[in-house]
Amino acid sequence: MKQILIVICCINLVFFSEMQAQVVVNDTVTRTAPVFYDVLGNEVTFGAEMPPVNQVAGAPKAFYTYYWEFGDGAYSFEEKPKHHYAQSGEYEVKLWSTNHYDNGKPPESRPKKVAVNFNEEAANEMATSDGNSPFVEDDDLFVKTNRDALPNQDIVLITSYKNTKDYVTDGKLYLFYNDTQFKNNNFILEDTRLHHGEQISSEVLFATSTEVNDTHSYLANDDTTLLIQRRAVEDTTKRAVLPATLDESEALYRDYQVIQFQNMQPGEERNIFRTLKTTPEMLKDTSAIVSLRSIYVPDENFGSHTVKDTEIEIVTSHDPNKMSSNGTIMNYRWARLKRLKFKVRFQNDGEGPANTIRLEVDTPEMFDKETLQIRDMYPKCAICPKGREVNYSCLDTVLKQDKIIFTFKKIYLPGTAQKGVTEKDSTKGFVKYSMKFGDKFHKTKTRSRTAIYFDKNEPILTNYSTTRFLPGISLGAKAGYIFNPDLDNSKEYFAGITLSPFKSYRGYLQAELFFSANSFESLRNFESVNLNEIGISEINRFTEANKENGITTYLVPISYRYNLNNFVAIGAGIQLKMDLSSTCLSETTGEFSLDIPGEGEIRDPSQDTFQRIECDESFSNFQSGLFLGANVGGVRIGPSVGVRYVFNFNEPTSQVQVYGIWKF
Repeated sequence: MKQILIVICCINLVFFSEMQAQVVVNDTVTRTAPVFYDVLGNEVTFGAEMPPVNQVAGAPKAFYTYYWEFGDGAYSFEEKPKHHYAQSGEYEVKLWSTNHYDNGKPPESRPKKVAVNFNEEAANEMATSDGNSPFVEDDDLFVKTNRDALPNQDIVLITSYKNTKDYVTDGKLYLFYNDTQFKNNNFILEDTRLHHGEQISSEVLFATSTEVNDTHSYLANDDTTLLIQRRAVEDTTKRAVLPATLDESEALYRDYQVIQFQNMQPGEERNIFRTLKTTPEMLKDTSAIVSLRSIYVPDENFGSHTVKDTEIEIVTSHDPNKMSSNGTIMNYRWARLKRLKFKVRFQNDGEGPANTIRLEVDTPEMFDKETLQIRDMYPKCAICPKGREVNYSCLDTVLKQDKIIFTFKKIYLPGTAQKGVTEKDSTKGFVKYSMKFGDKFHKTKTRSRTAIYFDKNEPILTNYSTTRFLPGISLGAKAGYIFNPDLDNSKEYFAGITLSPFKSYRGYLQAELFFSANSFESLRNFESVNLNEIGISEINRFTEANKENGITTYLVPISYRYNLNNFVAIGAGIQLKMDLSSTCLSETTGEFSLDIPGEGEIRDPSQDTFQRIECDESFSNFQSGLFLGANVGGVRIGPSVGVRYVFNFNEPTSQVQVYGIWKF
């Protein structure tokens, strides 16, 4: 028996030790990825010794993606890039690697000093681009990031700009960040790396107020066998009035940076790199989208400029199968006018290409599916015609009661495990769409997720994309009458305000403050009879008149209310009462008579009495109690009437309030 117990204890100890070791590996140990390189003339080949991945159970095979900066203004997303330097010298090379479907933190790589010496006249290849320009046609501004934003994990913002003029230019670049629509800052601009003589300007802008712009993002590349440019950018606009754009931008963002550049040659391309440290306060919501704005002024002598708004999705892990929305936090008062934007991303992790991809998106009924608009998609293709099959690639859309089904038909999306596929981004796709709310929608949180089918494989389920509403403030005007069953001839009228969330759907908290003017009158008759020593009855008949007037304040510090539907609500809470001022007047008149045997009652006015008592008090008569009540009418917003029974813990114990209320 002892041997069995010893074995069990040893097994538990080993299991506990292994669990501890696993936690340490995942949470506290910093994984490293040392950089190595090989120099041949002006060509340098880079690589890194990557640590093993910590595979997420049940997820597709874990892998790394890479982002390199070569220290001369060039960069690469390849795993083992080759870079050609234009000049001899020492360069600091940096690597950011990102782990996907992996439980651990991203590996850290120390910057590497690389010495390059060669005959510059014999070098025929340019260093800054290595023949891979990010610009398409007449574009002059290109922005992207090395990965999605995860709280407490840095990202790199790459800003590429190009001189499309036929003369040398001097100009400016603006970056606006930290959306004003969010309470907390999402980013700290930790580092800016300039390689072409640019300078960070101390220019001060003057903020004004304007409405939030409606921006979104896209990816672009028509060749499925090439690297997809992760252009988390859309709404690229050419504008002419720079002060107006700056004023608008300052209303949308709290922080900005201005960079000046000089002597940019015709056709020249340059890159700026910024490290953005994500804050712990960043929205920890897997469906949230924040934005950045970049403004490129190619010639400071003119007001023409380019604006790019970059959307960045906030994630809790680097999972390419994801659903997101810009409706994370909304103002319910204006939500009816808002068009919500959604994005579904996916990645083919198979050993071969996918020809049919179906996205079944759960869609709450509060959205009006008839307002659906497809904003963008990848693979790029036409919208399928309704009612007939076609022989070309297209995106089909089917609207059902509780979901929207997007189907990519006859497309080619390579798989990550497919032979010959080296670029992971070439296996990714997306659909971006927008909708409005329906005519009848309530102030309630929604959750949506997508089931992704690659050909006939089992579905992959995304995260939940949520929409929420800000509480908002609803002020109400309240007035009514109070009955005090324990008091005769009492009158009490009141008026005040209520404070509650704007148009809550079901349950919510409400506070109230109101004041009343009250009066109370009473008349009492009584007598006393005293038989004196000679047998005569002395009779005193009294008349007592009492009057009271007061101003009372009522406070409901908290009550819970529940809307049964649009027209009926019930509630309960605590009521506190105190007289701010109270006056009273009591007058007692006594008439004296003698009841003499044989003669009857004889009045004696000389012995009549009169007594007058006055009082004046402030901040007195504190009472507390509980109440139950109900409302009928526009209980969520607008006018309604209600009744409330209050039980006080001291006299008078009962009170009934009838009132009308209008919530704004």
